[in-house]
Amino acid sequence: MDRTQLLLVGLPIFLLCTDIVNLFTPAPPKPPSHPQPQPHHDQFQSKSQPQQHLLQEPLPFPNPIHQNPISNIGGNGVGATVIINFCTSCSYRGNAVTMKNMLENAFPGVNVVLANHPPAFPKRIVSKVIPVVQVGIVGVIMAGEQIFPRLGIMTPPAWYYSLRANRFGSIASVWLFGNFFQSALQSTGAFEVFCNGELVFSKLKEQRFPGEIELRGLVEKRIGISRTVSGL
Repeated sequence: MDRTQLLLVGLPIFLLCTDIVNLFTPAPPKPPSHPQPQPHHDQFQSKSQPQQHLLQEPLPFPNPIHQNPISNIGGNGVGATVIINFCTSCSYRGNAVTMKNMLENAFPGVNVVLANHPPAFPKRIVSKVIPVVQVGIVGVIMAGEQIFPRLGIMTPPAWYYSLRANRFGSIASVWLFGNFFQSALQSTGAFEVFCNGELVFSKLKEQRFPGEIELRGLVEKRIGISRTVSGL
């Protein structure tokens, strides 16, 4: 077996093993968020006490209690959580990152979470079976005819001789078509945006991506409703 044949056999097997490892490898845990220490105001209060005697009357500052809570939402997203579930196999990560940066700039303090929108359960099962089938077919092609008696099959089937006739092309075809079907099964075309647990935009329903101004208005409206309900 020359170098070209080794390359044709080794490259699909290496890429196939990489796909299997990436498929069953769990996502890395998120780093714990440490709260930022609050500055001590004792030294500032001691310095400001002599100046307080100079004030004769308090200045007429507006009372924040009597203000409308909805009027202060733009630019304040503390306590709000936005989850963007998108299709990772559809190359939607760039759009999700753009929306995440926009929301974090528009609502400082908002927690934007990016996650993969999983396909239906039957599709997930079939997509996990495909790598096993790929490994099995490649193993049968490379093992030869002696593997069939061990499996209880005395005479190899006709399809084995067809694959064996051009084993290098068969291995490459199994790897390419298997990855194609696996990607098609994992593709959902979803771009779902949730704000505080409520769906504010769904690409599966609208059949389009949201605009930045549109999504900002939807999130702003949902944050205002959540704060109004919590303030009652």
